Amino acid sequence: MNNLSDKKVEFPAFFQDEYGLSNAEEIATLNYGYALLTIAGADGEVSEAEMNWLINHQRSLNVPEHIIEAYKTFDYKNGNLEELIPDINRADVPFNVARSLIYHAIKMSKADLEFAYEEQKAVIKAAKLLGVSDDIRLALNGLVDTEESVNRTRKALMETNKI
Repeated sequence: MNNLSDKKVEFPAFFQDEYGLSNAEEIATLNYGYALLTIAGADGEVSEAEMNWLINHQRSLNVPEHIIEAYKTFDYKNGNLEELIPDINRADVPFNVARSLIYHAIKMSKADLEFAYEEQKAVIKAAKLLGVSDDIRLALNGLVDTEESVNRTRKALMETNKI
C-alpha cells in the first residue's frame, strides 16, 4: 500500500465527541490493525469472531475498505510488533495511543470468548514496547472485563435474547 502516510482517515462525529479524535494517518491506522492482528493471532489463529471485531471496529471509525481488505490478507503469524509499533506510537493525536492499542488488543483477543495464554503474552510484549506499565495494562484488562459485565447486565435488563 503506497502513499498511505499522506492520507487521513476522518473519524465520525460520535468518535470525535467521545474521544476527541477527528482523524489519523492511514499508515498509522493500517499498522494499528496489523498490530491487533499480530496480538490476537499469537495463539496461531485469528478467529472469525476476532476478525469480525476488528472489521466492525474499523468500519465504525470510517476506515477505508482498502485498509480493511488489507487486514484480511495480512500474514499475522509473521507480524512483527517491533516493526509495527513505532509508526503507531508516533501518531500525533490527543489521546494515549499506546493505552488504546493495549485496550483494543485485549477486547479483540477476547472477542472469541477466550484470552489465550499466547495472546496474553503478546499483549504484555506490546505493552512493554509501547511503554505501558503493568499496572495500567492490568487496569485496562479489568476495564474490558467490567464493560463485558455491564453489557451482559444491560442485555438482561432489556430482555435481549442475545446475551
